[in-house]
Amino acid sequence: MPAIHFHVRWPDGSEDQCYSPSTVVKEYFQVGERLSVDAFVERADTALEAASQRVEQKFGFFCSSAMDQSTVIKAKAQQFGNNPQDMVEIIRID
Repeated sequence: MPAIHFHVRWPDGSEDQCYSPSTVVKEYFQVGERLSVDAFVERADTALEAASQRVEQKFGFFCSSAMDQSTVIKAKAQQFGNNPQDMVEIIRID
């Protein structure tokens, strides 16, 4: 199962490389897409849950790294509050 990374730019200009154990995240994000922080967190959580489930289907156990990545994303998002104009941009998927 090929792991991939999706790279994001946060509203403060910082960039993060996010891990996924499955290419399924490509079904949830497109390069250049901009999402509100809340929408990004919700979609990332859904995508990483789907990726973890694919790992479980193949290997019989969930991927703790996917869940850890979701936790990191949620923690980072807390820095930005609820301003709907704050956007997260998907800058690369590889």
